[in-house]
Amino acid sequence: MRLAKKALVLLLVLAAALAVVSCGGGGSSGGGAASNTHAMVFKNTGNPYGERQMGGFEDGIKEQGGTAILRAPDQPTAEAQIQIIEQLIAQKVASICIVGNDYDALQPVLTKAIQAGIKVYSLDSSVNPASRATHVNQADTIAIGETLVEAAFDQAGGSGEIAILSATSQASNQNAWIAVMQETLKQPKYANLDLVKIAYGDDLRDKSTSETEALLLSYPNLKVIVAPTTVGIAAASKVITDKGLIGTVKVTGLGLPSEMAEYIDNGACPYMFLWNPIDVGYLGSYTATALTAGEITGAVGDSYNAGRLGRYTITQAGDGGTEVLLGPPFKFEPSNINDWKNVY
Repeated sequence: MRLAKKALVLLLVLAAALAVVSCGGGGSSGGGAASNTHAMVFKNTGNPYGERQMGGFEDGIKEQGGTAILRAPDQPTAEAQIQIIEQLIAQKVASICIVGNDYDALQPVLTKAIQAGIKVYSLDSSVNPASRATHVNQADTIAIGETLVEAAFDQAGGSGEIAILSATSQASNQNAWIAVMQETLKQPKYANLDLVKIAYGDDLRDKSTSETEALLLSYPNLKVIVAPTTVGIAAASKVITDKGLIGTVKVTGLGLPSEMAEYIDNGACPYMFLWNPIDVGYLGSYTATALTAGEITGAVGDSYNAGRLGRYTITQAGDGGTEVLLGPPFKFEPSNINDWKNVY
């Protein structure tokens, strides 16, 4: 009788243990990764563009019943992101969405995450294909570069000195756009445009301000500053406004409507471009869940649903990996900026 009771107790304990495991009570799946926790690592804190992008990611994950972890270092460096990724590996998250501060330097730690069973992909600013399943891109790289050159040509009146104010020198997205811009400038149409300098404001407002001031000092005949970074374009436009140079030096590039409405209204920036960073993050959230569910692997031709955005298909990227494109860049100008400045 006692043996029977002991056997019954053991069976009950075993059943309870199995119930805990099946309900996920702190357990894990997918090679040790937490089943429904998805992390996004942006470039740095205090970046309004990044805050909106992370907000879109969080909304999408919550919409799907998951948990979002949003992380960003104080400074936009690969070293700082590596520390965060190490922590996320220890937390056994299901996926890591990385907005890379360096194209190659993150590869060892991202490879470690992949080996731990975590799905890794990049968003906005890519990492090399060996470090990612795929890349969520805002828009076609060539289209962005060509669009920015055409804007500089238009605002310079077809000739004169132009400069680029970028983010960090390691930012893969800015570097790719700049490479396209440099190639586009070789076309006969743009022969009279002179790209005098590529400056780097590191996506920090103070440094972007000082770099703009240095450009104006070094190149007194400068006509256009092209800033393919939301921090840089706002900083440059403020400098032009504060120095009373509206109409003399023009600013264009990629900016947030909420930050740029003032400068589009006063003419410091006649017009600029962007996409919706909220949607970029949101698309990233559905990429995370599609990868972790095994619905996609990141291969060319993979297709998946992205909630309110509709269905997307993964295509070949220019760096040998794959990517999914949100859509074309959108032009913000005096006629529509007031419609968008309270949106994002």
